[in-house]
Formats: sequence, C-alpha cells, structure tokens
Amino acid sequence: MTPDSSTPPPFDTGGATSTGSDRGVVRGGSISDADAAWFAQRFTDVVRNVLTVIRGKDSQVWLALVAMVAEGHILIEDVPGVGKTTLARVLASSIGGSVTRIQFTPDLLPSDVTGVSIWNQKSQTFEFKPGPVFTNICVGDEINRASPKTQSALLEVMEEGQVTVEGHPLPVPQPFIVIATQNPIELDGTYSLPEAQLDRFLIRMSMGYPDAAAESVIVADRRVHNRESVRPVASLEEVQRMVDIAARVHVAAEVVDYCVAIATATRHSPDVRLGSSPRGSLGLARAAQALAASEARTFVTPDDVKRLAIPVLAHRLLVAPDAALRGVTAQRIIEDALESVSTSSAV
Repeated sequence: MTPDSSTPPPFDTGGATSTGSDRGVVRGGSISDADAAWFAQRFTDVVRNVLTVIRGKDSQVWLALVAMVAEGHILIEDVPGVGKTTLARVLASSIGGSVTRIQFTPDLLPSDVTGVSIWNQKSQTFEFKPGPVFTNICVGDEINRASPKTQSALLEVMEEGQVTVEGHPLPVPQPFIVIATQNPIELDGTYSLPEAQLDRFLIRMSMGYPDAAAESVIVADRRVHNRESVRPVASLEEVQRMVDIAARVHVAAEVVDYCVAIATATRHSPDVRLGSSPRGSLGLARAAQALAASEARTFVTPDDVKRLAIPVLAHRLLVAPDAALRGVTAQRIIEDALESVSTSSAV
C-alpha cells in the first residue's frame, strides 16, 4: 500500500526566539526583504548540505526542513532501507543539533520515551532522568509497533514542547521535531495510530526508492555510511531565528480564508468519514509561511497553500469504507477540494 500523501515540486537548490508554547500558532505580521533573503540563503545551505548524503531526494529534504521551521512534526510511511533515519540524523548534524532514536516495540513503556524519576539514596529525593524526547530531533522508528499507551506519551511533547513530571512542566530543547516512521507493508503486530496522534503530525510523506543514477552514487560513495562527517552549516540559534521569521511571514485574510475553505471542503465531501480538523488548516497556513520564506518572499500566496495541501492534510482524513472500495483516496479528496475552492478571493 502506498501512502496517500505526496511531496511538492523539488526545492530549487540554486536559489526573536520561539518556544514550545508557540507551537501551532499563526502569528503572521511582517518581515523585511533582508530577513526573507537571509532565511532563503540559510534554508538553501541546509538543504544542500543534507543532499550531500540523501541523494536524489530534493523534495523530501525540502519538505522536512519546511516542517522544522514551521515547528511541525513529520510522519514518514515507507519500506525499510530508504533513508528515513539517515534523513533525521543528517538534518540534525546540519544544524548542530542533537538527535535520538527510539525503536518502538510492543514492550516499550511511556517512561522509556519521556523519562523516569529515580530515587537518590544520598539526597533522599527523586531525581528525574530525561528520556530520549529531550533532544532537537527525535526519531521514532516503527511508531505503530508500540502500544497506544506508549504512543500517547508523545502527545503532550509534540503539541506543547514539554513533558509534565509530577505536575511540573519540563521544556524540551528548541528547535524540537519528531520524525516518526512506519512500514505500510508489514502490519502484523502493529497498532494503528489514533486520529488524535495523526493530527499532531504537520506533514506525512514517503521517501520512495532512489532512481538508478542516485542509487549508484549512494553505493559508490562511502560517505553515506559516515554521517558524522557532515558538518553544521547553521547553528541552533540561526534555526530559531528562521522559526521566528517564518512565523511572521504575512498571511492575508483572504489566504487564511482559502486554507479554511479547503479544510471545510474535505469535511463536506460525501467520501469521507472524517474531514480535516482546524489543526489541519492551521498547519497548512504555518507550512505555507515557511515555504514563502524559503523562496525569499515576505507573504504567502494561494499557490503555496496548494503545493502543501496534500502532505499537510491527507493523513488527517478518514475515507468512508464504500468510497475506499471504489478506489477513492485521501489525496484524491484533497485534489477535488482544491478544484472546487476558488482562489480568486485569495489573490
């Protein structure tokens, strides 16, 4: 089975600090042309750096970085061995950030994800030992193999950028992004991700197999097996500035209405059991801001929204059983929504 999501056209590689509490908020406003140009240059630098290892996957690398600067998380559905974990590690190396990996299994406990309090005999107090989510990029491999209880341990940190321990919120490092993977082929012994958790991923995508030329380079180039050789081309402070700039890219009221209209159209489709949530239209606007900034623009256009609609919204839809039997997919429903909603009022 192939995921319904797709990636936008390839990124053209030629061309105030936020916190976890800001996650998911479209602030909008304005940025200068200089800020937009600086953002686009740093964005290009990181993309090019990642592409020295992730060969032939311009769109996927571009989309991952859009998600990061939009303060969103990524769900990658694909078969093993196509570079899902490598993408996360090289992205972290490119920004000088930390990366952890959690192998989700049926016996994994929530405390294995968030951390655990341990009794200190010397001080006679409990001490919290942070879990692997206290990092910049947290890779959750085969997330659907863990029990729903363990999967739910990620909900708070993905939404709020913090973990609550004994009533006390502990913020995770910023920037923070979860890159989760699941194998769409081997489903024995897996637990489907609940809709509440799927909705917290800004983007769903697939890596896909490289073409023959790119695969030949991968096999011949041993650097792909030496990810540590990747040097940072941006600092965490610069990434935080990118996050702030993206959040201030201007979104006209008409473009906001366009995002909402697309999400609303998915809810009214006769082929769905569940349409996009308001978090979907919010995420669409946030991702479009990051896309606009990556192209050195200070404002969002309807075309930005169109390019991101499928990877941002498709995983949030539940196709009705009878429609699924007719071959209807979430991607097709969104394509129909894009055709039915006029852009004239958003221009």
